[in-house]
Amino acid sequence: MSNGFGFSFNNDDDDDDRRRDQNQNPFGAFGFGAGGSGGSGGLGDILNQFGQMLSGMGTSMNSEEGRGSVNYDLAGRIARQQIGSVSRTSSQDATAVAEATRLAELWLDEATTLPSVSGTVTAWNAQDWLEHTLPKWKRMVSPVAEHMNEAQLEALPAEAREMMGPMGQMMQQMSSMNFGMQLGHALGDLAKQALTGSDFGLPVAPDNTIALLPANVQGAARELNLPSQEVMVYIAAREAARQRLFTHVPWLVERLVSSVEEYAAGLVIDTSHIEEATRELNLDSGDPQAMQEALGRLQGMDLSPRITSRNAAAVSRLETLLALVEGWAEYVVNEALGERIPSAEQLSEAWKRRRASGGSAENAFSKVVGIEFAAPKVADAVELWRRSTVAVGIERRDKVWDHPDFLPAAEHLDAPAEFIDGLLDDSEDKNFDEEFAKLEEMLRQEDNEEDNKDDDEGTER
Repeated sequence: MSNGFGFSFNNDDDDDDRRRDQNQNPFGAFGFGAGGSGGSGGLGDILNQFGQMLSGMGTSMNSEEGRGSVNYDLAGRIARQQIGSVSRTSSQDATAVAEATRLAELWLDEATTLPSVSGTVTAWNAQDWLEHTLPKWKRMVSPVAEHMNEAQLEALPAEAREMMGPMGQMMQQMSSMNFGMQLGHALGDLAKQALTGSDFGLPVAPDNTIALLPANVQGAARELNLPSQEVMVYIAAREAARQRLFTHVPWLVERLVSSVEEYAAGLVIDTSHIEEATRELNLDSGDPQAMQEALGRLQGMDLSPRITSRNAAAVSRLETLLALVEGWAEYVVNEALGERIPSAEQLSEAWKRRRASGGSAENAFSKVVGIEFAAPKVADAVELWRRSTVAVGIERRDKVWDHPDFLPAAEHLDAPAEFIDGLLDDSEDKNFDEEFAKLEEMLRQEDNEEDNKDDDEGTER
């Protein structure tokens, strides 16, 4: 069964058993009862687990990580519990990852001018992924949670804010716990499905680190019925390509994170549609039939608050950057591995299916960070980078990463001709400058020869 990220690593029978348990146990969906901690699933076990969770919450609220807009201590506890027991990575795993990465880097050198990363190559399990990526997730989650809390308070009527008074601190703690629980479940889910440290083009792995999760990679190979070594090299190449960008394009990671921060700073909660709907009830009219009809209309309406941002441009920039990163990595990897790995084309198609079935940046951001945006146009970005390479070559193509102003804009993903024309114009200007410099040098040499000739003639006289 699909895990929502394109590859399924779980046994279908296990999923069926889990669903049966949850149907029989109304608390099963929340992790209580059967399968939760080896109990029988009875009411006593459920209450015991619930009590343990509340006890853990109390402890986490008093810890350093439990303070602030997100209770990260609680998030970590829930994520680790959701991941469960995992095997340690072995020396064989580490060797397989290192060899796959070394081979991938060798081939990537022919497809890009960006150099390889002289950092750490490592094998992780799901728990390692959680521990090592959480610091980077915090940078993106915290500003969203902080501004969300502020937006929620601003959305309350003034009278309600005054009535809260001393309850404000308790409400903040509850909000922090709520964010922590959501984050913990999301990260636990992602950890079991991630294949690399920076899946989907999100820079959450530590700097200068190429990390693969061998157990999940092997699960993907079984799912695809492909040789695990080929799958390992392909996934290592994608991760190595991303890390070349994140390491050697110094502004890129900060640009991605600042887009999240800018989006968060403009968060607002719109309740105008709720107010309008309640006004339509017209309770003062005293007409029972009119009120009944209005209530009927309300039942079919979405009355949940709408979360928007005044800084919509930040979301568009984020979508475009993620598309360009993943598109560049995909094109470069396909060029480097296409004729060297028999299953390269199948793996590329599998990756497209993975994105289409939920294994994508927008899905991860929605679950973990709380930002919802359109799916990055990775396929369009791949085509843009392909056409750019054909037009101006690898070196000129990769030079556009020198500065954010040189990158394609969102509209270029749909219509890349203008961007490519700009690259061609720059190349022509560069060629003209080179030819002009050669001409100047030639004239300078001729002048020097004339001067030397005149000097020789003067000496003879």
